[in-house]
Amino acid sequence: MALPRTFFALLFLLITLTNPSMGARMLDLWKPDAQLLTYHQGAVLQGSIPVSVLWYGTFLSSQKSIILDFIQSLASSQQQTPSVSQWMDMIYNFYLSKVGNGARPQVLLVNQVDDAYSLGKSLSANQISQLAAKGQPQNGGIALVLTADDVMVDDFCSTRCGMHGSNPTYSWTFIWVGNSATQCPGHCAWPFNQPVNGPQGNPLKAPNGDIGCEGMVINIGIMFASTVTNPYGNGYYQGQQDAPLEAATACPGYYGQGAFPGYAGQLLMDPASGASYNAYGANGRKYLVPARIQILCRAGRSSAQDLDPS
Repeated sequence: MALPRTFFALLFLLITLTNPSMGARMLDLWKPDAQLLTYHQGAVLQGSIPVSVLWYGTFLSSQKSIILDFIQSLASSQQQTPSVSQWMDMIYNFYLSKVGNGARPQVLLVNQVDDAYSLGKSLSANQISQLAAKGQPQNGGIALVLTADDVMVDDFCSTRCGMHGSNPTYSWTFIWVGNSATQCPGHCAWPFNQPVNGPQGNPLKAPNGDIGCEGMVINIGIMFASTVTNPYGNGYYQGQQDAPLEAATACPGYYGQGAFPGYAGQLLMDPASGASYNAYGANGRKYLVPARIQILCRAGRSSAQDLDPS
């Protein structure tokens, strides 16, 4: 399922309003206020979730490392707080723990495949599912298809930065996210790049030094939250089934306490590099993950709590 068209409409609104200094103090991430997504009685992903990665096009080893460490961060609890794994715990506590067998997700990287443009550099949405199959996903798992910055995908940049879908016959799901560095960093890598529209203030500095991959991490996080809670289109969502609002798609641009349209919120800042982030990851990484995982985005709702899954 693609990010809904409202994503970019909301993003344009975010970046056209006042954008104060993005200096950071202490990190606060929102907890969901209540169970605001409707459960539609379908399956969710619980327990062991094997992840296969298909690298489509050219990726540097440093770029792969950023993303692979993020995948590891989803599972590892050996991280300084606030952490990526705690963000994953919030998704579990507020959604996944309430249905099915209630098992906590255990993300496991099981396979990687390199594909040197076997289908060319312009892909349709249908070809994404073909590439997912080449990643050899396991039953109950996720095939993560990542396209390089010189690969064009239908509607990439214009209406979406990623999408998720499934193969019900074989009980696996897939996520696609593209590297927007050369095509639309103002759309899919904000706030680490100047926005396409609105005030052109200084963007935040990326914690891992690669704007394209930082944008990919944000969108992998969004799609991962949506996939585990609504893998086959009948899990947790709000609105229409063919254009749902899912666990992390309705509040674009919210990353910390005090966030509002045009302002990502109060974030942690690395004193040495000046980079901004809101969660620690595996292997000493720092990342920016979506702060809100519920569908409530109302003006004036600015109360926040520390990232604490308890």
